[in-house]
Amino acid sequence: MITSSIPRTVAGAPAMTAATAQPGADACKIGIKNLVKQFQTKDGVFTAVDNVSLDIPSGEFFTIVGPSGCGKTTLLRILAGLEQASSGSVEITRSGQQRPANSMVFQGDSLFPWMTVWDNAAYGLKMRKVPAAEIRDVVGHYLERTGLTRFRNAYPHQLSGGMRQRVSIARAFANDPEILLMDEPFSALDEQNKTLLQEELLRIWEETKKTVVFITHSVDEAVTLSDRIMIMTAHPGRCKALIDVPFERPRRVIELRSQAEYGELVYRIWGYLRDEVQQAKCQEEKKGGVK
Repeated sequence: MITSSIPRTVAGAPAMTAATAQPGADACKIGIKNLVKQFQTKDGVFTAVDNVSLDIPSGEFFTIVGPSGCGKTTLLRILAGLEQASSGSVEITRSGQQRPANSMVFQGDSLFPWMTVWDNAAYGLKMRKVPAAEIRDVVGHYLERTGLTRFRNAYPHQLSGGMRQRVSIARAFANDPEILLMDEPFSALDEQNKTLLQEELLRIWEETKKTVVFITHSVDEAVTLSDRIMIMTAHPGRCKALIDVPFERPRRVIELRSQAEYGELVYRIWGYLRDEVQQAKCQEEKKGGVK
């Protein structure tokens, strides 16, 4: 989990800025306008993200899908303050300065191996010098919600991959960020553990309604979790389509996937994505497989 503060500026580059929160559930939490990210390579300028504009309302579970190399993770890293945009702007509306701007959950669990489950989950709160009693209540709550209470004194090497990702999720929510950024957090897990963690994530999100930006290669996962999905093109990464997910909440993963409407939406999204995946494959073949 990485936390960062906003605003963040670099000389000669556009700023990531913060605005004061406006009332109303539909207030814009993340505003992205004409965002471009380029990298200088030995072969010239490489454009990872090209002219993306997007508004994400407060409390929305927003998912990005697209082929490998389309700039999904680059966009997420810009939101996290880990990369600087080449041009365009990102504005994140803050509700105050007491909470961190964001927490990020990576593909790997990114836990501190020398810390127990409890200490890993409490890390962000301790760094912010939150009172001990509050840390005890908050961490205890999220360990209970993720089924980790009886493992509170265990170390990461004593846990399965799925349990380590549960710790990462508990840590992210316990830190109470303005936005939660998740970069394919379940991609390394088997299907059973992935489904269980999707259920747990949905259950915790229902009680917090945090603004989430979630990256995945799985169309099924995107439809299961999201309020809205952005489909990105093959390189350079642009917004090809924005899809509303109409299913009511709260959701149960298995029951949702048994619905005919669910299958129809997954098929529709694959219709948008199929050509982009093929295009990305052709791009990789032309480069000799080098990304």
